[in-house]
Amino acid sequence: MHTKWKTWAHVTKLDPDKHLTEDEIAEIATSGTDALILSGTLNITKDNMSQLRDQVKEYGLPLVVEPAGPESVIFHGIDLLYVASVMNTSDARWIVGKHRDWAMNPDIIWEKVIPEAYIVLNPNSAVGRVTGADCGISAEEVAAYASIADHYFKFPIVYIEYSGMYGNPDIVKRAGEAIDHAVLYYGGGIDSAEKAAEMAKYADTIVVGNAVYDKGVKTLLETVQAVQ
Repeated sequence: MHTKWKTWAHVTKLDPDKHLTEDEIAEIATSGTDALILSGTLNITKDNMSQLRDQVKEYGLPLVVEPAGPESVIFHGIDLLYVASVMNTSDARWIVGKHRDWAMNPDIIWEKVIPEAYIVLNPNSAVGRVTGADCGISAEEVAAYASIADHYFKFPIVYIEYSGMYGNPDIVKRAGEAIDHAVLYYGGGIDSAEKAAEMAKYADTIVVGNAVYDKGVKTLLETVQAVQ
């Protein structure tokens, strides 16, 4: 297992359902980002996940797969498997149900699995709609979920997910203040150096994803430079 994941300041999330050229992948891999997370919510399969893994693995960056469900889990040729449980949903499938299904996979490599406590806060995002997350919760409630994830369930990662929109820095700050042990991830709407630097004040690790596809690799480079 890759042992330095707790020290990553910047990771780049790539979607198997979206296309990048070989030149773009090379630029991303040499941007200074600490790791690549292969993840998506819609139309993700083992085939397109494996295809993306094969495109990026030659560059030697740590590779993390974050599966949307058991149908897209792969274990080989990657360093870590991030598995999310959504804290703010009443649909038990996204807390533990789907995890039961992929845990029945005879090929599972538990040493690669890192659990994540997801707090989803964009109601218009695919992940918000699919998981039925209650995205209208207060800063106090977000902090409470973060505290429960850290102190009670002992999740090693608490992930504040705005997925496609830039979130409220105060909420991220409050979540960070509520945890003592977990690494705090922030993802959503980071499409400039300024936003990257702002969220990096409160989160241990920032995640840049959509900006790669919407604004290009140059924007990704700017976010890396802002936090590294």
